[in-house]
Amino acid sequence: MSTTATEDRILSVLEDDAQASYAEIADRADVSKPTVRKYIQQLEEEGVIVGYSAEVDPKKLSSQSIAMVGVDVASELYVEATRALKSLDSIEALYSSSGDHMLMAEVRAQDGDSLGDVISEDILSIEGVTAAHPSFLQERLK
Repeated sequence: MSTTATEDRILSVLEDDAQASYAEIADRADVSKPTVRKYIQQLEEEGVIVGYSAEVDPKKLSSQSIAMVGVDVASELYVEATRALKSLDSIEALYSSSGDHMLMAEVRAQDGDSLGDVISEDILSIEGVTAAHPSFLQERLK
């Protein structure tokens, strides 16, 4: 059994259930608990595993709105704009993208109006950001 295959099975279990215990991961990945512990520690140290999170159904949130926001940035200010975006507390996650927009930001706020304020007052005010295109998340389907 290859190292890559073992890593892939462990990561697959974690992606399905970030709260799985070492024993559960070992059982589902068909390896021992010490092997799971070793691989997870190694993957965290290498930066492959960057954190653990809960998946949220936006429709069931009564106190928060979530949007995926496509962000366009002037190429010459990409580094500075990205750094400024990463510093915003309302941005839960920020991704580089090869799609319609250079960046995709997961933005969370108290409600739709507050989310609009974050986009117009925080994101669009960053030097180098040329446009922001929000898609409000409605319901988690999978």
